[in-house]
Amino acid sequence: MEKKLTLDSLKPAEGSKKPKLRVGRGMGSGVGKTCRRGIKGAGARKSGGTRPGFEGGQMPIKIRLPKFGFFSRIAQVTTEVPLNELNKVEGEVVDLLSLKKADIIGHKFENVKIILSKEAKLSKAVVVKGLKVTQGAKAAIEAAGGKVEE
Repeated sequence: MEKKLTLDSLKPAEGSKKPKLRVGRGMGSGVGKTCRRGIKGAGARKSGGTRPGFEGGQMPIKIRLPKFGFFSRIAQVTTEVPLNELNKVEGEVVDLLSLKKADIIGHKFENVKIILSKEAKLSKAVVVKGLKVTQGAKAAIEAAGGKVEE
């Protein structure tokens, strides 16, 4: 018959728990007098040792690293365009150049994703070329008679 595993029957593996080392409890204990700290020096003092994060005198990482954030290059050149903004584009082909020409996006953007917005009314059929398109926006473009090309 198998023994049932319950919370009260749990115990640590054999040898995984060691008894607490009681230092400074006499010469017979093996850790008396100096308590394994040596004779003199900073390590023998009660406040001896180094603070957390001390790197031996070299410039610590908390000082070496900048104290301000950084700007991701990918985030700087990527933007989203709501579907209803495509009505401002002249012509029926919508690509990166036509979005910049219609002043929908700035000149620095290299990656554009067309998203479905709340007021997603597309008044004309457009062909979207070379832009990322969400599934909802793709369905709305195709419903208006347009198409999405990679």
